[in-house]
This record gives sequence, structure tokens and C-alpha cells, in this order.
Amino acid sequence: MRNIITAILIALALSATVMASSSNTGRSAYSFLKVGVSAKSQALAGAYVGLADDISCLYSNPGGLTAAIYDLNQPTDYYYEEDIDIGPKKIVPKTNRFLATYTNYLLDFQTGYLAYVRTLSDKSSLGVSIQYQDYGSFDRLDSTGQNLGTFGAIDMALGLTYSERLTESFSVGITGKFIFEKIDSSSSDAMAVDLGWLLRFDEGRTSLGWALRNLGSQLKGHTKSHKDPLPLLFDFGISHSLRGMPLTVNADITTPIDNNIYFSIGGQFEAFQPFFIRLGWSSQGLDYKTGSDKDRLGGFAGGFGYHLQDYNIDYSYSSFADIGNVHRISLGYDF
Repeated sequence: MRNIITAILIALALSATVMASSSNTGRSAYSFLKVGVSAKSQALAGAYVGLADDISCLYSNPGGLTAAIYDLNQPTDYYYEEDIDIGPKKIVPKTNRFLATYTNYLLDFQTGYLAYVRTLSDKSSLGVSIQYQDYGSFDRLDSTGQNLGTFGAIDMALGLTYSERLTESFSVGITGKFIFEKIDSSSSDAMAVDLGWLLRFDEGRTSLGWALRNLGSQLKGHTKSHKDPLPLLFDFGISHSLRGMPLTVNADITTPIDNNIYFSIGGQFEAFQPFFIRLGWSSQGLDYKTGSDKDRLGGFAGGFGYHLQDYNIDYSYSSFADIGNVHRISLGYDF
């Protein structure tokens, strides 16, 4: 337990080192890495690092892959261990898990995420993932405005994740990522790692999570003389399932190195299982205000999930006020 407390304190200290920094706003590369990949997490407005209970935690908190899970308002797509006689029974994810997400992002950018996780044992898992964003086609114009055809742009990140449960309630994970970007004939690439841990308390109702994402550097920039920093961020979250109520509440505090700190809160209503209703709000919505009637919706999100045996479907809606709205759909299969 002493080692767990030490890990928590170190994580909070690291987060605090960049908490007041916003001088690098807009200066990092690969902004697509900050676009949420899961309909479930985004329906909670991104308040997910402390919950991390499906394989989209490959993106948000790799420590969640092997965390001890308990039978409190959980989906049905898990099998139960029979050797726990006291307290909530722990349940372990099935051997193979697959997730696919499609997002029609702002400005009609097409974003997708594919992930596969193999459970190696009751204490370790291995996962692979692909995140991409296609910016579509753009007109190529010369200095006089003459149309010279079109060009495209695409971003992609390939990830390999390993997660291990160190104690009954504490798990850690690490993801190595190769990042690639191409704009017309120009390209850049980078290497990065994500780190995360998840602590679930013995009664199974409360969990704490921490993640560091996009720690790395460019290997090759778009020009020989310049390399951009990556969108490094620290995320700390808590999740709590209310006693006597079918509701799980999540809250995150996120510290990006290239923007201001922001907060997210979300709730999952579980009274109608296997149907789940989700709502959330992020303080990032305050940055979207333009003085229009849509300002009041900025930062709000919502959605639902349906879990039937080995299949999962999740949908989310996120409001960016006047900038637009984002719809996501995720499909999962466990076997």
C-alpha cells in the first residue's frame, strides 16, 4: 500500500509541474491525438481516466486494462471468478476484446479508432490500436488564385500496450506509439509513450486513475530545421458508484502542456441495464463561447450504451457551441 500511495503522490506532483503553463497554446503537433476515441468516454465529456473499464482505456489510461473489476452495475460481457467469497465478486474480461469507433468530427474530418486486446492472464493484457484522422481533399491554389488541383492530409498513430495488475487493486500500463502525419507530399513522424495506473478500492465502488499521454518527440518534422513538441498532457480522475443508486459519477482534471487546465464530470445511469444513459460536461466548453445562443450547450455531452452478451454498442453527442457538433459510434465484441 505504501508503494501505491507513493505512486499517487508522484503522479500528482508531475501533474502540478505543468498546471499553470499555457504559454505553449496551439504550438504542439498532432492535435488529432487529443480527439477522444470512444463514444462511451465522450458521452461522459471525457471524464473517464478514473473509470477506464473498457478497452478504450488503451487511449485514455492503459492501466485500466487489467484492473480488478467488480460486479457492481457492470455490463454482462465478462465472466466471473468463483474463488472470491467475501465482498463483491471480481470479474475478469474475456480473452479477446475488439473495439471500432467512427467519428464525424468538426469540419467533416473523418476520425476512426480500432483496438484489439488479448488477455494474457488474470494479471496481464496486451493490446494494439490504430487511431487516424482524414482531413479530406483541399483545393491547391497558386499565388494568383488559379486552381492547380487538389491535395489531402492524414494523421495516424499506431499503439502497442502492455498492462499488468501489480496487486489485487492496483494496475499499471504503458503504450508505445508511432505517429505519422502527411500533408500533400510533406510528412512528419514521431515516437511517444503513454503511462497510466488505476487503483480500485476493496469495495469496488470507488477508483482513482492517472495517465500521462504523448510523452515523446518528433523524429522528423515537416522541415529539416524545425520540430514541433507533442501534445503532452496529465490526467487525474476519480470514479464512484453511489450506494443504493444506479449511478456512477466520474470527474477528471486534465493538464495539457499546450493549453489551460480543464475539468470534466460525467454520470452513467444504470437503472435500465443492459441499456445505459450517459451525460457529461467539460469546462473546455467555456473556450467555445462566441456570444451566440448556442453558448449554453458548449461542453455538454450525452449518449447511451447497449450491452448484449458479447456485443456492445455506444453512441455519443458532443457540443462545441457555434463550432459544431460531433457524433460518435463505437462497436465492441468480446470473445
